[in-house]
Amino acid sequence: MKLGSKGRYAVMAMVDLGVHGRDRTVPLAEIAARQEISLSYLEQLFARLRRRGLVSSVRGPGGGYRLARPLDSISILDVVDAVDESMRVTRCDDSAPRVGCMKDRGKCLTHDLWADLGEHIRRFLGEVTLEHVCERRPCPARAQLWAAE
Repeated sequence: MKLGSKGRYAVMAMVDLGVHGRDRTVPLAEIAARQEISLSYLEQLFARLRRRGLVSSVRGPGGGYRLARPLDSISILDVVDAVDESMRVTRCDDSAPRVGCMKDRGKCLTHDLWADLGEHIRRFLGEVTLEHVCERRPCPARAQLWAAE
């Protein structure tokens, strides 16, 4: 599985906004410069993030973006899903029931393995909030691993 640039850049930009925008709006040009992401690409991503209610915008001088919700209520999965990033790990089309990747339209032998991995990844990203990343705190899943050692 590979997380594409939309998801990675959206998460980077949202973490930047969480770090630098706690008490002010942040222009996308600042985020673009700090994170070395194209401004036009960020504009596309932030339009999607705004539609999903994760950020709000302020126009005019001193304008920019700010988080629409508290850091601890925005998961990394929220951000990735908002920009329509696919995190599919199977090669089968999960949107169509009983349609697999094999010529006979069946599912491959390892489909369940990869589908389970995909669910673990989604669950992990759903547990990690912007607050965890911005404050460099261990996410819940990592804390559970440390406790088991």
